[in-house]
Amino acid sequence: MTFNEQVVLGRTGLKVGRLGVASGYWVPAAAIEEAFERGCNYLTWGTFIKGFSPHMRDALRNIVAKGQRDRLVLAMFSYAHQSFITEHFLLKGLKAAHLDYADVLILGYFPKPPSPRIIDGAMKLKEKGLVRFLGVSGHNRLLFPQIRKDERIGVFHLRYNAVHRGAETEVFSFLPGDNRPGIVDFTATDWGKLLKPKKMPSGEKAPTAADCYRFALSHPAVDVCMTGPRTLDEMRQNLKVLDQGPMTEEELTRMRRIGDHFYGRRR
Repeated sequence: MTFNEQVVLGRTGLKVGRLGVASGYWVPAAAIEEAFERGCNYLTWGTFIKGFSPHMRDALRNIVAKGQRDRLVLAMFSYAHQSFITEHFLLKGLKAAHLDYADVLILGYFPKPPSPRIIDGAMKLKEKGLVRFLGVSGHNRLLFPQIRKDERIGVFHLRYNAVHRGAETEVFSFLPGDNRPGIVDFTATDWGKLLKPKKMPSGEKAPTAADCYRFALSHPAVDVCMTGPRTLDEMRQNLKVLDQGPMTEEELTRMRRIGDHFYGRRR
């Protein structure tokens, strides 16, 4: 068993590759397109912090130009928490990418359930055909059990890694068996901290990014693990995880041991 096979993203029914590609680190368009050809079709784009990555824009244009829009699953982020601003930037991004709609609109980051006003505004965008599904992103794990049964929300973006494993008991164990939301993991490397050799326990070799992705994807609740490379070479290194499979219990134990070391240092 490897991570090459696509899976269904929860109640959305969308078929997605196990590695998603984030645009926040402005990886070149060629790297995004290479990942897309490997089946990594869940792409995230759009932020009010750094603006639209022109590299993701170019990759999206090229994917559309090649007639592969039906394979693409584009998740666009909005941090506005105001419907009219969200719609403005959504339309701006879609136009720039030569797209008519986004597959998922991710509302982020929320420490508590989005207000009815925000959800209603997002649903109006869905009614207009600008988005197909809604998602919510947040760092507060306690948010997700509260909204798990809201069928209007099809995707959860949340933090899960060897250091922060609370989602196992605070989120994953509460997911409904049949009509559950899709789960997308971010910060699998804990913002790169898990990759630093000098931060490791004595005698322990630092994990690779691929190790961190494998750890996350080894949990059966995780559908997609986001990767945020900066270069084509980093992308190619990360894509190697697709040819691997879930970690053995020995490998998982090692990752947890390293994670506990990090958590203990912070605490």
